Amino acid sequence: MITARTDSYFNRTKQIVQRFGDCRVTYAVFLRRPVVSAPRLALDWMRAVAEARGTDIQIDLVHEEGTWVGAGDPLIYATGSLIALSDLETLLLQKLGAACVAAHNAYQMCLELPNVAFLAMEARHCAGAEMQEMMAYAAAIGSRAAQAEGAKGFIGNANDATAHWFGQKAGYGTMPHALIGYAGTTVRAAEMFHETYPNEPLTVLVDYFGREVSDGLAVAHRFRELAAEGRLAMRLDTHGGRFLEGLDPAESYAVLERHAPAAIRRYRSETELRHLVGTGVSAAAVWKMREELDAAGFTKVRIVASSGFGVGKCRVMAEARAPIDVVGTGSFIPDAWSETYATADIVEYDGAPRVKVGREFLLRRGEARRKSGGGQ
Repeated sequence: MITARTDSYFNRTKQIVQRFGDCRVTYAVFLRRPVVSAPRLALDWMRAVAEARGTDIQIDLVHEEGTWVGAGDPLIYATGSLIALSDLETLLLQKLGAACVAAHNAYQMCLELPNVAFLAMEARHCAGAEMQEMMAYAAAIGSRAAQAEGAKGFIGNANDATAHWFGQKAGYGTMPHALIGYAGTTVRAAEMFHETYPNEPLTVLVDYFGREVSDGLAVAHRFRELAAEGRLAMRLDTHGGRFLEGLDPAESYAVLERHAPAAIRRYRSETELRHLVGTGVSAAAVWKMREELDAAGFTKVRIVASSGFGVGKCRVMAEARAPIDVVGTGSFIPDAWSETYATADIVEYDGAPRVKVGREFLLRRGEARRKSGGGQ
């Protein structure tokens, strides 16, 4: 399987070295952008391959899992037989780069909204089970790094298979839009869910019919006890083609003028303005929903926000002090996939330092180079 999936020149290198004689080499593995170290899946795979091949691979982890790594700074030095290592590079890089970038994104998102809980909803955007596992792992690692700095971070995810990364036995979730379409009304969908899962908190999507406020209040009145107990939440997932019920550009500005005037009184990019006062789940939309719930006496009903909550949107929501309780997002998945490309270069041959010109920064520099970790 490795032979079939690796680049052919690595397979040919392996055959050449088998003919002319093995040597012991050290690879340095790095990314060209800052990341959070998320190497576990890659290292577990490498160790499993070494065991299966009956060879020894010495792994020096320069940056422990969950720590920040600067651009170009080696994450890993791997030392072993060139015959055993030469065909592993392609697959190793696949398992490392994207995870580290996604972990960095998750870390930033959690720090931008430190008082908000996050749910990972990446599975639907992943290209298969391996990517799903990698992205969930990455979100968990980035989250833990942010939690170490006081953020709530990711408290769970949306499916059972990867819930273990978040310390959970199962995924979270109540209803998709399809259930509301099936039920015919938002209130009836909420009733169906509650009748089926009477002991679980209830989170209701309220945008299906374009009546977020009206349907949200109707659900709150129907489930007053859950609302009073703080076990009822409204999920805003309004798509970007329209405003939340009761909003337009002028009213969106007016809402933020009441709650976060400083957020709209400085220069904003077009994207930032959309996050503040545009269509979809804007800061104004969240504030509008909070106003209406509070005015009706439902101060303990929580607001769950979803739809495009990447690092930039989280930052804008923080500046607008948007009253979000939970964010559901898969937007820690890297946008620019080219940023996820990890690179490996051999930096020692039988103990002699040697690397292609321009990559001298990868050479070992003794203990001064080592930020953390050690032989694994």
